[in-house]
Amino acid sequence: MPPKAAKAKEVEDVQEEQDVLQALILADSFNERFKPLTTGLPRCLVPVCNAPLLDWTFESLALAGVQEIFVLCRSHTDQVQEAIRKSRWSQPGSGIKIAPIVTQDNVFSVGAAMRDVYAHQVIKSDFVLVMGDVVSSVRIDEVVREHKARRKTNKDALMSIIVKEAGASHRTRPRGETSVFVLDSDTAEVLHYEGVAAVPETTRVSIPREKLKGHRNVDIRNDLIDCGIDVCAAEVLSLFQDEFDWQDMRRHFVRGVLTSDLLMKNIYCHVAREGYAARVKDTKSYAAISKDVLARWAFPLVPDGNHPGGQHYEHLRGHRYISQDKQVTLSRTCKVGNNTLVGGGSRIDDSADVAASVLGADCVVGKGTTVRDSYLWDGVQLGAGCFVEHSIIASGVKILDGTRIGKGCLIGSGVVVGPNTVINPFSRVSSEPPEDDDAEDAATALGPGSKGYLWPETGDDDVDDDFESEANLRYLRIGADNYSDEEHSDDESTASTFSSPASSVLSLPESNTSGQLSTPGLALLGDGSSRAVEFESEAQLSLERAYNEGHRIEDAAIELKTLRMSSNVEQRQVLNAVVGFIVDKIELVEGNVPQQKAVINKIVQRWGPLLNSLGAGDGEETVELLQKHCSRPKYPPLFAHVLSAFYMTDVVGEDDIMAWYKDPKSKEGDDESKAAYARECWKWGGQLAQHLAAQESDDDEEDDDSE
Repeated sequence: MPPKAAKAKEVEDVQEEQDVLQALILADSFNERFKPLTTGLPRCLVPVCNAPLLDWTFESLALAGVQEIFVLCRSHTDQVQEAIRKSRWSQPGSGIKIAPIVTQDNVFSVGAAMRDVYAHQVIKSDFVLVMGDVVSSVRIDEVVREHKARRKTNKDALMSIIVKEAGASHRTRPRGETSVFVLDSDTAEVLHYEGVAAVPETTRVSIPREKLKGHRNVDIRNDLIDCGIDVCAAEVLSLFQDEFDWQDMRRHFVRGVLTSDLLMKNIYCHVAREGYAARVKDTKSYAAISKDVLARWAFPLVPDGNHPGGQHYEHLRGHRYISQDKQVTLSRTCKVGNNTLVGGGSRIDDSADVAASVLGADCVVGKGTTVRDSYLWDGVQLGAGCFVEHSIIASGVKILDGTRIGKGCLIGSGVVVGPNTVINPFSRVSSEPPEDDDAEDAATALGPGSKGYLWPETGDDDVDDDFESEANLRYLRIGADNYSDEEHSDDESTASTFSSPASSVLSLPESNTSGQLSTPGLALLGDGSSRAVEFESEAQLSLERAYNEGHRIEDAAIELKTLRMSSNVEQRQVLNAVVGFIVDKIELVEGNVPQQKAVINKIVQRWGPLLNSLGAGDGEETVELLQKHCSRPKYPPLFAHVLSAFYMTDVVGEDDIMAWYKDPKSKEGDDESKAAYARECWKWGGQLAQHLAAQESDDDEEDDDSE
């Protein structure tokens, strides 16, 4: 290389190293999925585990080494600017510069927002584009380096979309808004993109033949979570300036670039296999991501260590988090279940039961009230004898005695409900009538003793976007899939036992007689059986995540071993969880034995080795557990096939099967109510045992003949 060229290359490399990494956050959602919760609050300030969503996004960008952040906002700009000012990342010494960009009032889409940013001329080079609803620990800096390296050899490399692998049933990937990516397997170039709504139902997508030309290996992916994070060339902004029809980032911009015969630009996809990333795009994903944070899947973004709001929580067994900033008062007879966060200054009264939920600061849960899978923002007061499930209740709401809030409800700030009122499932309630004229006329006042208006269901007549139609939005509501961290029990005989299989009790030590408790004195009650139930719940979550995200066997085993040590349970319970998981994942195939065997073999070959990695040891015990989980309708015939697959993959040996078969107890199982199914399993398994015995006899005869 000539000296001048080498000098120029060296200067270019140094300048690239000194470039400030910029990020642009689009703080507005440009939809109404959270209303009436966001009637007086911007979506980006909705609290997730008691920290504004915007702070979670700042935290994600800080982990990636971003140095300059622009926050584009249109609605409630004063609140957004105040939140930025108060954020710890705006303080001196944080290493990050954060500046708001206030857009015009007529900006109602991503496309219009991008055109407004272009007009401000603040983005000078490659930048990170982030939707203002992201919770992520993915290493964006690695994607930035990958993007810049690609740009050196291909100036038409326009952007890199960050996605996360996930299973089809992953809870942060709701059915109402998924996508299909067609990728070049070798280069990760995006060849085709298709957004998929639940309504109208779509079972296939059309891929233009010419898009596949010249690409020998292609992946068609419908198992990816769009993280809402893109690494972009500055040119992206100018392209929006030229195309006023582009309103949505994916369905318009990405598809527009990929289908254009004039632009000739390339878009790439980075599939993140490490870290956590998801978007709070709707109330369903709001609940799912909150659960993930509480269950520590978003580590290091966890309440007790790296809480974006700067709050401090004590992390207790069962993923319970109790504020250490301000005294929390818990009655002696109250129950706080797994995966629950209690904010500072909150109070839970006698016989109240809170599980799989988040309480904001200064909340009150009255005597005998039950809260399940719900999210109470700051200052919410629940009276005595209330019931709340799968709902979000905004700040300052008062729910009076005896009121029942059905699943999927959104209660706006300042509402008063009750007493003895029933709010039907999936209702929306605000303190003032809706702003829309038609909705205002149809809104119904809650009645005496209440302050609030029930919103009517919106029709689809005026909705052009399938993703925002009422029929599709039903799939994106909290509570729509009845997901719960717990299977609730009716046994509430004592306060010192579990109220459900996955919840234990937080209570006062017996020596405390004040009836109140500040966090340092918090004690856990529970015997070995309660630990076992708690472990079972956590193990199920761990195995589901491993299955959905395709974890390695070694990683899944480490997670289960860690859970076992923290829960102090027997090895048999670990094996029981894995065997049950394997059986549950086997899809029943009616009337087609070869296909059923193929389904079983696929599951066992993938997950059977997990039993060996856990040190299964006693193979006869594994067979017993398999019999236990197959002792139910339709499963006994599968028992022999699964047992055979276990044998072929060396999970159990011939001696283990024979020992189980000869044990008199195996004919009845260990559950009298399922004895008939257990006997059926024994008969089916006996065919395999007899076959193995006959095979061994034949081998012995052959050995004798050879002698």
